[in-house]
Amino acid sequence: MTVFLPRTAVLTGGLAVAAALALSACGAAPDDKSTTADGKSAATATSAADFGGLDALVKAAKKEGTLHAIALPRDWANYGALIDGFKKKYGIKIEVENPDGTSQDEINAVTSRKGQDRAPDVLDLGSSFALSAAQQGLLAPYKVTGFADIPEGQKDAQGRWFNDYGGYISIGCDAKRVKECPKTFKDLLKPEYKGQVALNGNPTKSGSAFGGVYAASLASGGSFDDIQPGLDFFAKLKKNGNYTPVESTPATVEKGETPISIDWDYLNAGYADEFKSKGVDWKVTVPSDGKFSQYYSQAINKDAPHPAAARLWQEYLYSTEGQNLWLKGYARPALMTAMQTAGTLDKSAAAKLPAVSGTPSFPTEAQQAKAKTALAQGWGKAVSG
Repeated sequence: MTVFLPRTAVLTGGLAVAAALALSACGAAPDDKSTTADGKSAATATSAADFGGLDALVKAAKKEGTLHAIALPRDWANYGALIDGFKKKYGIKIEVENPDGTSQDEINAVTSRKGQDRAPDVLDLGSSFALSAAQQGLLAPYKVTGFADIPEGQKDAQGRWFNDYGGYISIGCDAKRVKECPKTFKDLLKPEYKGQVALNGNPTKSGSAFGGVYAASLASGGSFDDIQPGLDFFAKLKKNGNYTPVESTPATVEKGETPISIDWDYLNAGYADEFKSKGVDWKVTVPSDGKFSQYYSQAINKDAPHPAAARLWQEYLYSTEGQNLWLKGYARPALMTAMQTAGTLDKSAAAKLPAVSGTPSFPTEAQQAKAKTALAQGWGKAVSG
């Protein structure tokens, strides 16, 4: 996910920061608003307990008064409700910059605005991008209260990143424009889908598009160790005229420009709800021949200008309220299993999730890094011409 001009949509240029940076304040290190009376700093706190408890964190975050976020469309996995819920609960303003940006744009904003008060406080990154950011030393170690309940393999041991919500790659289809909606990747190669098959972005920059190519690889004889068949699949789609370089968004769907969209199931399911009142019959299928699931990951900028608010935001996202709000957006929250056990999961929301059979598996850090390298080298060639 996903996803909205989706947060994973490719931008035609980099972030337009040059002029804005010149106007930004520099050297914006956290001030005493982020420090307790006994000298504990939110900027170095690795847990709420480390800062003196959740009440102390709330107090410091309210003093800061603001949270800087980036690349969070309101209709991506129900982020609008999460943003509103946090504001209502704590009275803290959330400023969301570039809601249509990519995971790579988030990382670029962190590196280009180091030491500035307009740097992002928090990040929501595609899994492979979170790994890259941690390797670059950009993320602050912090363990939310529910950290122990996040499954192993879905969190960094130091707490620099941890999975938040996830889903499966799916095929969304406008049933009023497409006579027979495709249900598998193999179907997408059929001639009747000429110029209709889109991705939600560029896989070298976008987590959802990255997942789309991975899923196509699994459907074409590839594996987590070999994404090349996915590149070959999209080369075939391009050659036979089925692939369109138009990035899939609600606007392009409504206009009929992208009647078939490969995207996360929670985004496509959200489309289905959003479009009912607009006369679009949006069908969603998780393809049986390319089941690829992935989570996005939360992280805190190591140099966050509002370190207490950043940490409180994470606590809110991993609270029962926050996790269930993601679930209402058709995304599978990281604490879903623990909440089922505790009896705190929203059962009605869980029952509406797109049907998928089997147990998901995920590529390792090394496998994702290898896949990113292959995409960087081969994507342009696959879809050029």
